[in-house]
Amino acid sequence: MQVWTVSQVTEKVLGLISSDTSLADLWVAGQISSLHRAASGHWYFTLVDGESELRSVMWRGLAGRVSRMPSRGDLVDAHGYVGVYERGGYYQFYVDTLEPAGIGTLWEEFARLRARLEAEGLFDAARKRPLPEHPRRIGVVTSPTGAALQDILKVLASRYRLAEVVLSPTLVQGQEAPDGIARAIARLNRLADVDVVIVARGGGSLEDLMPFNDERVARAIAGARAPVVTGVGHETDITIADLVSDVRAPTPTAAAALVVPDGTQLSADIAQARLRLVEAMRRRTGELRRDLAQQMRLLQTAHPRRALVEKRQRLDDRAERMAYAMRSRLGTQRAALAATAQRLRALDARQIMGRGFALVLVEKTGERLSSVLQVHPDDQLSIQVTDGSVAARVCQVSTPRSTSGSPAC
Repeated sequence: MQVWTVSQVTEKVLGLISSDTSLADLWVAGQISSLHRAASGHWYFTLVDGESELRSVMWRGLAGRVSRMPSRGDLVDAHGYVGVYERGGYYQFYVDTLEPAGIGTLWEEFARLRARLEAEGLFDAARKRPLPEHPRRIGVVTSPTGAALQDILKVLASRYRLAEVVLSPTLVQGQEAPDGIARAIARLNRLADVDVVIVARGGGSLEDLMPFNDERVARAIAGARAPVVTGVGHETDITIADLVSDVRAPTPTAAAALVVPDGTQLSADIAQARLRLVEAMRRRTGELRRDLAQQMRLLQTAHPRRALVEKRQRLDDRAERMAYAMRSRLGTQRAALAATAQRLRALDARQIMGRGFALVLVEKTGERLSSVLQVHPDDQLSIQVTDGSVAARVCQVSTPRSTSGSPAC
C-alpha cells in the first residue's frame, strides 16, 4: 500500500481545492465569531451559520477598505476564495470583501446589470468622448450638502477660476437617489453651454453606492449631451456609472482636477508661449528689416533718380565738351574774322585813300570811275578823299593812244 506524508496529503487537498473554480469566486453568508485583529493589521475570524464553522482571514490592505470593522455576532456577506493553509494543514476562506448581510445580493444584481449593459455596448471605448481642454461651464451633479461638492469647488477654484460651475442638486443615497441623479443630468442637458459634467459623491459602503449601480443612472449618463466624468466613492470603488461615463475618476477631488487644466501650469505655459512668440517676432522682424534693407538698396540702384543723376552728369560732361568746342570754334571763327577784317581793311578805299589815292564817282551814274570811257567832257565828278570830297568837271578825256591836245576848259 502507498503511505503518504502529511505534506503530500496537504498538497493533494490544495490541488483539489485550487482546481475547483466554484471555490475561487464565491459569496459566503455567516455570522462573525472569534474576531481577532493581529498586530500586522490582518483580520482573523470565523464564519458560522449554526451548523458549521469556516476559518477566514482578511489581509490588512483589504481590511482597510471596509468602512467599519465588524463585531462578534454581526451577520455579514463575505466574498473571496477557499484555499489551504499548508503549514496548519487546514483550509480557510480568504476574504477580499466584507459587507453587512444582504450585500451579496446587491453584488449579484450589480454583476447582472453590468453584463447586460456591457453587451449593449454602453461601456465601449469607441463611444467615450474626450474632455474639453478649457471648459467655460462645468455642470456638477451631487448633493448640495455633501463634502464632495465642497471638495470639487475647492479644487476648481484653486486650479481654474475661469470656468463657471452649475450645480444640479440631487440626493446621492437612498431609494429616491437614482431618479434624482437621472433628473439632475437631464436638467444639465437642457443647458446648451455646459461643456462637461461631473457626477460625484463621497465614499461609502456598497449599499451606499447602489444608486450609482442603477440602470436609470447609467442610461442618463450614456445619454448626456456633454462628456461625463464620474467621481464616486473611494479609489477602489467601481460602479456602473463609472463604467458608462466618458472618464472615471477615483474620487470627487480627482474628478474636479480632470475636467480643468492646472491654472498655475497654464500660466507658466502661457508665459513660455509669450516668450517664444516674442522671440519669433523678434527674429521675423529682423528678417523683414534685412529684406527691407536689401530691397531699399535694390530700389536705390534701380531708382530713376540714380539714372537722372548719371544722365545729369553726362549732360554736364557734354555741356562742358560743347562749351569747349564752342569756345574753340569761336576762337577759330574770331581768328578767321580777324583775318577777314584784316583783308577787308587792306581793301578798304579809305585805307587806300590814306596813302594818297582818291575815289572818283561819276555823278550822273553814281559809278566809280575806273575808265575814261565812262565820262565825257563836262561830266561832273565827285572826288572823295579821306577827309571829304571835291567836286570837279571833266575838261578833257585822253587815253594813252589818243592825241594830246589843249584842255577843253
